[in-house]
Amino acid sequence: MRVALIHDWLTGMRGGAKCLEVFCELFQRADLYTLIVVPEKLSRTIRAMHIRPSWLNGWPGIKSTYRYYLPFFPAAIESFDLRGYDLILSSSHCVAKGVVPRNALHIAYIHAPMRYVWDQYDAYFKDAGALSRLGMKAFRRYLQSWDVRSSKRVAHFIANSNNVAAKVRSLYNRECATIYPPVELDRFGESSNGRDYYLVVSALVPYKRVDLAVQACNELRVPLKIVGDGPLRKKLEQQAGPQVEFLGHIDDQTLARLYSGSRALLFPGEEDFGIVALEAQASGRPVIAFGRGGALETVRAFDADSRAPFSTGIFFHELTAASLLDAMCRFEKHIDVFDPAAIRAHANKFSRVEFKRRIEQFIAEKLAERK
Repeated sequence: MRVALIHDWLTGMRGGAKCLEVFCELFQRADLYTLIVVPEKLSRTIRAMHIRPSWLNGWPGIKSTYRYYLPFFPAAIESFDLRGYDLILSSSHCVAKGVVPRNALHIAYIHAPMRYVWDQYDAYFKDAGALSRLGMKAFRRYLQSWDVRSSKRVAHFIANSNNVAAKVRSLYNRECATIYPPVELDRFGESSNGRDYYLVVSALVPYKRVDLAVQACNELRVPLKIVGDGPLRKKLEQQAGPQVEFLGHIDDQTLARLYSGSRALLFPGEEDFGIVALEAQASGRPVIAFGRGGALETVRAFDADSRAPFSTGIFFHELTAASLLDAMCRFEKHIDVFDPAAIRAHANKFSRVEFKRRIEQFIAEKLAERK
């Protein structure tokens, strides 16, 4: 069986790439198609694949400015010649699910519908430069139309959460299974050291709302460590007080130590799922999260009036620094409620082994139905 894997772009190892890594383990001889690739930022498993980037990959400066070329992405993803494949497995939060599958069975694992033109449009472009806003205003309707039309090329959808499955049904009018993405539990462990800082692990892009964490920690004058990089880093550094530390990209071992040594993870944006929240819980650390989107499926929220046996975090309900600050104060008041062992046990439900088993089973069932 000839298999093609499709991923939007390969410029780092965030949540979507962790799912792709499992797909690469399942289909080690597959061809891997992507718009742009930065090999040095990928895991050994993904680098070992036969990677076929699009014509965009050769454009000058594309690897640091690719987000500005969004209107070109549909044409680039459709340019892949996928004749001769039996199975296509796409991993998509932008355009990967829009490949032309020819006669292959196409299964799309959806991290989100194209968020840049749907529910996260304002978050990305409200504060963008005048040229970016003008360009997206001109192309948004075309990209929305293409996104819906290209969904018809997919035989079966899998969403990374019930939250995303609902969006697939609403936008594409398609049925959608849910298989939660994997958390590499073995990488994380409990620790009793430290607990003197809050932690953010995030790409520094608008919809992640890292600015709220910076503002809240400025107000409380508590230490905050920020792992990750992105176009908003310089702006956030200008807003940050002396107790906020920007660490950029770090290795997996350092990240695991930061999780286990933190007081809590701050998770201030609305995520479609959010593996980071589960990585913190796998380390036994509670999560202070915005109470919408994927967090509703991964965090058991503390309620002073609840009789729930355990909690793994606290929600705030308005996208403001004041609302996050209030949640942090409630957390400090009830900090003894959060049991590291119970929090880690909760994360075990989202293991890599379970993800791999369910994906393999789903694909086998759909291939059998096609015969």
